[in-house]
Amino acid sequence: MNEINQTIENLKSRLEQVNSSWTTKEYESLLKFYVDIIPKIMNADRCSIFISELDEGGIWLKFGTGLKEKELTPPKEGTVVGKVISSGRSIIENEINSESDYHTELRSKTGYVTNNLICAPIKSLTGQGVTGAIEVLNKQGGEHFSRGDGAFLQEIADYLSMAIENILLNQEILQISNKLNRELDDSWKSDKEIIAESSVMRNILNTVHSISSTPVNVLILGESGTGKEIIASLIHRESDRKSNPFVPVNCAAIPEHLVESEFFGYEKGAFTGAVSSRNGRFEQAHEGTLFLDEIGDMPMAIQPKFLRVLQEGEGSRLGSNKVIRYDLRFICATNKNLQKEMSSGNFREDLFYRIFSVEIYIPPLRERKKDIVPLAILFLNNVSKRFKKNIIGYAPAVLNFFEDYPWPGNVRQLQHEVERLVALTPEGQQVSLNHCSTELQNWKSSNSIIEFKDLHDFTMPAKIKELEISCIKDALNKSNGNKRQTSKILGITRQGLDKKIKRYNISNPPKSNN
Repeated sequence: MNEINQTIENLKSRLEQVNSSWTTKEYESLLKFYVDIIPKIMNADRCSIFISELDEGGIWLKFGTGLKEKELTPPKEGTVVGKVISSGRSIIENEINSESDYHTELRSKTGYVTNNLICAPIKSLTGQGVTGAIEVLNKQGGEHFSRGDGAFLQEIADYLSMAIENILLNQEILQISNKLNRELDDSWKSDKEIIAESSVMRNILNTVHSISSTPVNVLILGESGTGKEIIASLIHRESDRKSNPFVPVNCAAIPEHLVESEFFGYEKGAFTGAVSSRNGRFEQAHEGTLFLDEIGDMPMAIQPKFLRVLQEGEGSRLGSNKVIRYDLRFICATNKNLQKEMSSGNFREDLFYRIFSVEIYIPPLRERKKDIVPLAILFLNNVSKRFKKNIIGYAPAVLNFFEDYPWPGNVRQLQHEVERLVALTPEGQQVSLNHCSTELQNWKSSNSIIEFKDLHDFTMPAKIKELEISCIKDALNKSNGNKRQTSKILGITRQGLDKKIKRYNISNPPKSNN
């Protein structure tokens, strides 16, 4: 039985290796193969594969016989490809005579005449609709396309769906990655005020001031949202590299097979889609600072090449043998325990000891409560200006609640919560607990201490009322419920005491038998 289990595990491991070896490049090669072979199999002239952008609704050519990528961009209206993608059904047209047809319009552009065609939809495997279409043109020998041809082409289209979806997903991931990097870049460029009311944050700022002018690499540790990128940008701004680029990169947002081209760059023609040369992140950060956020998520396969850059300060673009020298400072950040990652074989030990000389740990917001209220006030002022709203501050109960709440998302969560509160608070009013997010409301309702504090009104009349009730009850207890003695203790008339007891609905304590 043990041998069988071991065999199964070995087969699973081999299957994972086979699956992981298929990158976007291999899927594109598969599409090219189909474009070349399908005309021969179907006794036709040409074949084209189109991709549909689900978000933007555009259609463009991926691969086609005798055509370049994106050379054709057929509209959804008035074209066979557009109809197929919109309807999700195959179309066969054996006589194309309409002068308004898209293929007739292309005749002058490409010089190619389309007499008949067959087109089948490529449907998403994950329920995202139609992701593309495959089109075959001009059956040879003057023959017409048959229903059998249609069924055969649809079967091929079903096999192509995985390749198309992989390409689309990788494009979407790369777009999101670039967006995250741009947002991270924009975040450090804006004026940042660092709150350091707590002693631990003051110590961190002292460390930053000490190391900024020295060329040491830095590793910043802390939970997600604690402000690691702000500290990194502060180190750069106080260094002698401040007039040169600060290039932030989120390592977790880049697909593994794109990491090398993203950091080292590439030459024109280095791979499919490399229509022009592009410098990588190392070159972009030359003589400046490269901030590697979430370095704990860097793939193992690329780590040795990073180590070479750290050790030798050089590398090459994809598709080139030319060695490029890099002069840059590394600041890395992670919310992972890199020691455990090394023990698990997910992070190289030699890289760990090269990425930093100084380590800075930023504790979570719940461990530096003195920073919470100043941060909330800072965010309120900044967000109110950005939203162009006049918000006159927080109700005291809100700030007390903020100090008690654990803030699992740290500073970033606090900032987002303030943005929500400013957006929902009416013009010219105070921020109240009523507009807090569901997450905070649920936590408040499940914590009796917070619930009790929220019941208190912190206005002066309410405080006076609370004090009077407390004094009357204490005096009644001391006088064993004797109102005459109670009024003397309180220094008020018996009539005044009766009015207050009635107003505040205070019950007399039971009289003692003594």
